[in-house]
Amino acid sequence: MTAPLHEAHPAGRGRRLPDTQQGMRRRNLARVMHTVSAEGPLSRAAVASHIGLTRAAVSTLVDELIRSGLLEELGPERPGRVGRPGSALAVSGRGPAGIGAEIGVDHLAVCAVDLRGAVRARAVRNGTNRGREPAAVIGELTRLVRRVVAEAEQEGLWPAGLAVAVPGLVARDARTVVRAPNLDWHDTDLGALLPDELPLTVDNEANFGGLAELWLGDGTPRDFLHVSAEIGIGGAVVVDGRLLRGTRGFAGELGHVPVHPDGPECPCGGHGCLEQYAGEEAVLRAAGLEPGEDRVGLLAERAAQGDEDVRGALRDAGTALGIALTGAVNLLDPETVVLGGALAGLAPWLLPSLERELARRTAGPACAVSVSRLGSEGPLLGAAHAVVRAVLDDPAAVAERAQDSARAATHR
Repeated sequence: MTAPLHEAHPAGRGRRLPDTQQGMRRRNLARVMHTVSAEGPLSRAAVASHIGLTRAAVSTLVDELIRSGLLEELGPERPGRVGRPGSALAVSGRGPAGIGAEIGVDHLAVCAVDLRGAVRARAVRNGTNRGREPAAVIGELTRLVRRVVAEAEQEGLWPAGLAVAVPGLVARDARTVVRAPNLDWHDTDLGALLPDELPLTVDNEANFGGLAELWLGDGTPRDFLHVSAEIGIGGAVVVDGRLLRGTRGFAGELGHVPVHPDGPECPCGGHGCLEQYAGEEAVLRAAGLEPGEDRVGLLAERAAQGDEDVRGALRDAGTALGIALTGAVNLLDPETVVLGGALAGLAPWLLPSLERELARRTAGPACAVSVSRLGSEGPLLGAAHAVVRAVLDDPAAVAERAQDSARAATHR
């Protein structure tokens, strides 16, 4: 599941290692980490074969990564291979962990993911964040982060960074929420509110959902449009395995594409935006239902029971999605559209009208539509895995930071 290096790096997007001997060493360490992560367990000889370096060179790199706690030896390879068995290498189940957090309109969530991709700790707080002061919300999120970090540390992990998914536009500094209409936040520097001991990345929740689909999805192509929904609707465009961000970092705002220009007013200031027809609250209104804690569960349950009001509302939402997606598909020509978030749970009742609109309106052959198995977990997992990918991209920097922290601890 190898993905592009330096995507969503907590130390800064697009950071490139220098073309020096030291830079080459760091790049080779990254190549070893990515290879073992994607293909392992592997012997040193197998790693050398994969990346085209000598076994001696790989052995030196591997020894450094083992000392840093990023790789571990599992013992002799399984029998049946030709030649002398080597010791199998795997990424460590202890050591660095990615801390992912999500700020939703009606929940907060935090998780810790180890280098093997396993979720090792998790905390959730349900309750509305709409209209609350950012400092109060971030105070609660910080407590959840510290709880998850403490649980992860009990299992021999330490936090390599924090990535936060938010339902809004994020500046290219990867810390400032420029606008989150459904939270009523504007120009909010989360870096000034969150603990400063961890490298921080803030990004749009749909972007993290799209990256999670790229890294963790089942056979996801390298060109796709990821669409997810809660109160609002977000989109992430992935082209040739890379997230398309746009000049200001705002690409993918599908929820604010006008479907009916004379339609109801949207919190963004526009009229007739897609989220006014296909967001969770919009579908509940159209179905005559009151919003509850589990909006998707309620809609899916009623639709499965044959409630025609709910089914009609979901049909109309699928039509609106199809109209909005047609423009994106005609413009970008993705290989597939992936429905994630709440849309994944409602796909059986959304897809027929959505696919009908796409087939009717798309200039070329109809674009395939698939359903994410990650569902509403995508943004949170994408955030945590962005930190993990950053460790794989530059393991030397992570090891150096760990050594600095250890030295500081001995002098305290």
